[in-house]
Amino acid sequence: MATRPDRRLVTFPNPSPGRDYVIRHECPEYTAVCPVTGQPDFGTIVVLYTPGRLCVELKSLKLYLWSFRDEGHFFEQATNQILDDLVRAVKPRRMTVIGKFNVRGGIGTTVVVRHQTPRRAARRRTR
Repeated sequence: MATRPDRRLVTFPNPSPGRDYVIRHECPEYTAVCPVTGQPDFGTIVVLYTPGRLCVELKSLKLYLWSFRDEGHFFEQATNQILDDLVRAVKPRRMTVIGKFNVRGGIGTTVVVRHQTPRRAARRRTR
């Protein structure tokens, strides 16, 4: 596995796919660049999810988050992109990504984005 930034998210089979349980990953070393000023931004990314068949492998998650380091991202865009990429890779039952970004210009920012897989019964009722 690479030891430099990488957007590939590696997965492995959920060891208990028949049970709902929550996995929490807290990554306090998120960095990116402000797309307006070019100055560094720092924050913590928290990923909470109930896995379906797959779980995300931690080193690949670390390298994925590291890949944002030299790129310009608004907090809202980055948090939504992280959720979208993780949902695409892991296909969780539910997932929340929280971006808690350090104070900048006297303002702290927290962005919370959520995904929930629709239940089959709910899909049948809408048909």
